[in-house]
Amino acid sequence: MGIGIGISADSAPYIPLDHEPNVTDDARLNQLGYKQELSRSLSAIANFSVTFSIISVITGLTTMYSTGLTFGGPVTMVYGWPIVGVLTMIVGLAMAEICSAYPTSGGLYFWSARLCGNEWGPMVSWFTGWFNIVGQWAVTTSVDFSLAQLIQVIILLSTGGKNGGGYEASKYVVIAFHGAILSMHAIINSLPISVLSFFGQLAAVWNLLGVVLLMILIPSVATERASAKFVFTHFNTDNGEGINSKVYIFVLGLLMSQYTLTGYDASAHMTEETKNADKNGPKGIISAIGISIIFGWGYLLGITFAVTDIPYLLSEDNDAGGYAIAEIFYLAFKNRYGSGVGGIICLGVIAIAIFFCGMSSVTSNSRMVYAFSRDGAMPLSSLWHKVNKQEVPINAVWLSAFISFCMALTSLGSLVAFQAMVSIATIGLYIAYALPIFFRVSLGRKSFVPGPFNLGRYGVVVGWIAVLWVATISVLFSLPVAYPVTSETLNYTPVAVGGLLFITVSWWIVSARHWFTGPITNI
Repeated sequence: MGIGIGISADSAPYIPLDHEPNVTDDARLNQLGYKQELSRSLSAIANFSVTFSIISVITGLTTMYSTGLTFGGPVTMVYGWPIVGVLTMIVGLAMAEICSAYPTSGGLYFWSARLCGNEWGPMVSWFTGWFNIVGQWAVTTSVDFSLAQLIQVIILLSTGGKNGGGYEASKYVVIAFHGAILSMHAIINSLPISVLSFFGQLAAVWNLLGVVLLMILIPSVATERASAKFVFTHFNTDNGEGINSKVYIFVLGLLMSQYTLTGYDASAHMTEETKNADKNGPKGIISAIGISIIFGWGYLLGITFAVTDIPYLLSEDNDAGGYAIAEIFYLAFKNRYGSGVGGIICLGVIAIAIFFCGMSSVTSNSRMVYAFSRDGAMPLSSLWHKVNKQEVPINAVWLSAFISFCMALTSLGSLVAFQAMVSIATIGLYIAYALPIFFRVSLGRKSFVPGPFNLGRYGVVVGWIAVLWVATISVLFSLPVAYPVTSETLNYTPVAVGGLLFITVSWWIVSARHWFTGPITNI
């Protein structure tokens, strides 16, 4: 490799990586400084399935569709999605190349350490790891909380809707739903990886079929459909947030797409359980992003053709209480058949997809906790990296579920605080994505030895574009989303991300720099 990580006897020593095809997965993992502890039984399809069901376009786009409608409407969604998709693919390609060189569950923080070398490796590994792990917890929190909210909307519509005396669950009932969902995810993730692999592949199939079903069914059932001109040219500036600049509105609307296209580091975190990991890990990242872009665009187009009255869909006075997609589905069936039951069933299809998304998210979380604690970065590390007889890091699974539940408790105090916490899911996670890519094209540019999957001479260019895109969205998504700016309308994303940075920097200066030496060999 040419670069070591840390200089203590415990740090993983530099061993030249052998990327010859006859080197086994276990031998390559040994070269990286680790022994095989997890069960390596995932195929390329299984690795892809976990990542695809975490990206889950049906989850992200359903949850954030109201944001897209508010900021720009059809134009922002129909054109913003492929723009964000292409740039996300560039980030994914840069990550896939590094994943091929270092196929280990640690993923991003291990990559940063290796690419920075002895002097800076431990520090950048520390920051990358904490941004990655907290970002992942925020993703799980966000996904499962959105499922709890959707269940609340399904109950509301099933009992007559907001205008028909339907039952509106309190915030305490929603948090109870959230806790129950997380508990189910932790139980499923405590099962052997072979069982989890089956659920993962079922999730991928459900997501694909669900998208295809809904993108065809909803506009077909709707009695009133939007014209092609509306879908491809209408720009909604009536956002009620005091923002009139079309460029500004378009930028804010991109959050829907970028929030959806996250979580694809999961393929890297599953590499110690994946066969031919240096090839199938990168394939998982790229194929999950690519297929998500295509099917996500189809879903957006299909649903948007059923949109005719944007202000009404966003109004809290509609039957779904302002949940745009739920109201679209409900009205489509109610106007056609006199009953919205069909729309409620369609929402059930989405709810199951979101459930699978949260399940896979906990899987990815737990592997990151396992790897990070294996390298001594977490309090009580020896507890979190233990594996049971089925070779599952069970303590890491339950810790991830517990922390995600605690993060959601902020919603009881203030939805503003909760949204700040969840904002780390996009910006925090993408910062963790960008750090190893940045070191790949800067400090590690000459010493980087690519694996079987590599971008050749385009690697550096792709890497720089990826880093610049992450820097751009970090600024754009920290901008105010409403004017005038008050304590209720302030975008707390920079506060949340800045707070995480402050904590990790302080912890490093006061304590961690004395004992965290980067990835540690356990051979």
